[in-house]
Amino acid sequence: MSGRRHLDWLGLTPEPERELPAAVATLRASLGTAHHPPPGRAELAAVERRRVERLVLRGSRHSWLRYLAEATALVTAVALRLEEQGGGDSHAGMNADADTRADADTDASTAAALLAAEVILDHHRMLIGLPGAGYGRTAGDRAALEGALRLLRTRSRTAGPAPTARTGDGR
Repeated sequence: MSGRRHLDWLGLTPEPERELPAAVATLRASLGTAHHPPPGRAELAAVERRRVERLVLRGSRHSWLRYLAEATALVTAVALRLEEQGGGDSHAGMNADADTRADADTDASTAAALLAAEVILDHHRMLIGLPGAGYGRTAGDRAALEGALRLLRTRSRTAGPAPTARTGDGR
């Protein structure tokens, strides 16, 4: 073994480094439980940015793919939650303020999940051009992301003008 790090994975695309920290932070915040509420989104985004920076500067292809698999799990959890809710009125019986907050949180997590799914799926599709088993290793994640994207896109179409993944502003 030469001791050299294989860095070809770093040259694929900068979008995951740029886009995922805020999206993953939003997903983590939306999946928090009542017993263990997560820190604020800004704090989570800063934590995610530092984590991604460490992975890029000191990590390996394996650790990077492990991070992307974790983000994929968050995306699929949000998509499944939306599917269970039927994409509609899951807040029956709540007061109007709580209902509005829940809808805003759902829209934010849907937009974050859409963005993360698109970015990770694009990244995983590019792995076919690199040597090694990365493309094959991510086959299950690609399938999960494609399914999640179908659910998320359906939800965003039925919920009205939710922010789109690439622009974040509903356009």
